[in-house]
Amino acid sequence: MWRKAVEEAGAAIRSGGVAAIPTDTVYGLAADPFQPEAVQRLLRLKQRPDSKPILLLIESLRQAELLSSRFPAAFERLAARFWPGPLTVVLPAAPAVPEAITAGTGTVAVRVPGTVLTREIIRAARVPLTGTSANISGRPAAESAAQVREQFPSGLALIVDGGPAAGGAASTIVDLTGEPRILREGRIPAAEILCLCQGG
Repeated sequence: MWRKAVEEAGAAIRSGGVAAIPTDTVYGLAADPFQPEAVQRLLRLKQRPDSKPILLLIESLRQAELLSSRFPAAFERLAARFWPGPLTVVLPAAPAVPEAITAGTGTVAVRVPGTVLTREIIRAARVPLTGTSANISGRPAAESAAQVREQFPSGLALIVDGGPAAGGAASTIVDLTGEPRILREGRIPAAEILCLCQGG
């Protein structure tokens, strides 16, 4: 039932557009991170400063290999246990990752979303996708297609209506660029992640 919407979203993103798509928690703004004009279009729409890094959504570990220059030992354990799902992992960025995504940090945050529709759109776009929330900076993140339209009456190539978003707690963020540390505790308890990082 999603096939047409998935194909249209993939085509719009490949053409440099910004699409609003449902994710695990809220709606997100999806663009091709390797198209500079698309990323700048997203930042203008969201009224977001370019000094903040942008999360990337991927559909597989294979795509992670496009984005990171080094995978710490804990990464595979975490990915096997929690992906697809609400875990965001910060890794050393590969040289190919644009500075507009890393904001000069040298790192990249990645997640395999738990929502099947989201992963299908990533596959259709054939690239990792930006996963920043669908809202104008400072306003609440949209949890439905109607809320997306309210904040973005124009400028988006497409809004994929996947029904109400799940909402609830955000993803947990773990930084693996050095000693594992929790940057934000969300749906997955910090203790569970740190235990797995230590091989527990």
